Amino acid sequence: MKPHALRGAGGKLLVSVLCLLLLASCANVPLESQPQVVSGERQGQSSGDVVPEPPLNIDPLSLVRAFVGATLKPGQNNAASRAYLDEQSRASWRPSRSLTIIQDTFGTVYDTAPPPDPNTQVVNVRGTDIGTLDQNSAFVPDYSSALLQVKVRKQANNQWRIVDPPADLYATESDFTENYTPVPVSFYAESSATFVPDRRYVVAKPQSGLPGRVMDLLVSGPSAGLTGAVKNLLGEPIEIDTNVKSLDDGTLVVPLTGLSGVPDDIRNLIAAQIVLSLQYVTSARIRILADGAPLVPNHPDWRQNDLPAYGASLSISPQLLGLMTVGGRVRSLGDGAPVPGPAGNGAYDVVSAAQSIDGKRLAVVERNGGGVRLRIGDYGRDLAMTSLGGSSLTRPTWRPGTGELWTVVDGLSVGRMVLDQNGQWTALSVNATDLIQQGDLTELRFSRDGARVAAVIKGQLWVASVVVNGDSVSLREPRHLQPHDLEDVVDVDWVAPDAVVAVTKSPSQPVVKVTVDGQRLDAFNSSNLTPTVHGVTAATGRPIVVVDANGLWTASVLGEVWRPHSHTMKDADPFYPG
Repeated sequence: MKPHALRGAGGKLLVSVLCLLLLASCANVPLESQPQVVSGERQGQSSGDVVPEPPLNIDPLSLVRAFVGATLKPGQNNAASRAYLDEQSRASWRPSRSLTIIQDTFGTVYDTAPPPDPNTQVVNVRGTDIGTLDQNSAFVPDYSSALLQVKVRKQANNQWRIVDPPADLYATESDFTENYTPVPVSFYAESSATFVPDRRYVVAKPQSGLPGRVMDLLVSGPSAGLTGAVKNLLGEPIEIDTNVKSLDDGTLVVPLTGLSGVPDDIRNLIAAQIVLSLQYVTSARIRILADGAPLVPNHPDWRQNDLPAYGASLSISPQLLGLMTVGGRVRSLGDGAPVPGPAGNGAYDVVSAAQSIDGKRLAVVERNGGGVRLRIGDYGRDLAMTSLGGSSLTRPTWRPGTGELWTVVDGLSVGRMVLDQNGQWTALSVNATDLIQQGDLTELRFSRDGARVAAVIKGQLWVASVVVNGDSVSLREPRHLQPHDLEDVVDVDWVAPDAVVAVTKSPSQPVVKVTVDGQRLDAFNSSNLTPTVHGVTAATGRPIVVVDANGLWTASVLGEVWRPHSHTMKDADPFYPG
């Protein structure tokens, strides 16, 4: 009987899965409450493994439940899980390097088909599949229906044991969160000259091994969700020379090899990538070596405050307080007054707008006959009419580090506006097939590092990576976030480099924060909000601003009660630069 097939049902599942990522060590997950990654190859059970026997006379249903519950218990080569197998399977079972996470609440029932003999039973595990932890220790959401079939047989000693163990490992959401910790591993984005967090999960214990597991992830490169969107500075032939270790004075030593001929500017970026990634698992001074010598000459030891402010040009100036469109005009969030020029005085019938990150340019979508048209120009001045128009255009979004402006035309194609050498805005195409085929896009927002976009498609939340190949730009690796618990999404923005804030039509969770991989969803306090919430803007270090049936509201953290915005206006659409 084929021991596979467990895929999603309904239910809330915010956690994800991750096991067996790099090689062997992961096959048996150390226990603790912070996930991490392990390297090495999976080997056969060693003579030192202790395999405790299950309770005497355990029934088949309880046996299979206990088998799932033992997946992430400490021990070499999944010793705790092997205890529930018969002798032959204990010796031969080689589970894949993939971990499937299922909802905490799951059922074990006997298969409806009659067993081949009284001493054999097939147990069905029924529940919700939340996602998988892939070989790069990245969480991949997967909400398909779940059915895992496990064959058990009564042994000569009258004890039931599993005889056909599944090829993949399965663990519950709670067990996963207890044993793994998320780490935003950093990779470099050339177009925006900043570092992008790639959310990964590593085995939490032993805690002393966390830096080494994170370094293994760095050397292995970005996850599939960011491949092509960021650069792997630590790719071949660079590798970790010996184990990452701590000295007696607490200094963490990261020994690398394979950097011969690497220029100083790249060495500085490599140092930054390592320090930014390790900051989540150590507070120690970091000594980075290349073939025994300092990676960066005359700078052997590093702390986070030694790094330059990468991405500073992508930050919003404190003087730029944000804008809003209301009643066909663009107004300031700072004082509620109309902005200077035609965009604020009513000369344009503005539907939506976007201010560049430096505040110098403004783009507006204006009503034009029976459709809409895009205008772009200097803030406070006349805005030139562009060739881009249609029945609908999404609120424009500026691509960080490039000066480009994007918008979705009629929900079916992504327009990319580029300023040419003659000072004219030219429309170029974006290969968005992978995303568009999911349905009509009603919102599209760039992350503030430019490596990803968040999108609303048919009321659902998606993210995709931005991949550049020469002059062409593509949206790749679309991921559907929280499909069972997040519906009727109407707007989205980036609240952090690895998280978005979305607003929905739901009265119970009108505003939510979702990690970029969809592994976690948290609802903001709904107090004071009046359905339907229909707009949001957010940025790192700025209050979140939402708009409901009565006007604008602000909050900064989860659990905080929403406060009326000082310049609230009904039917406003707020937006920060970007």
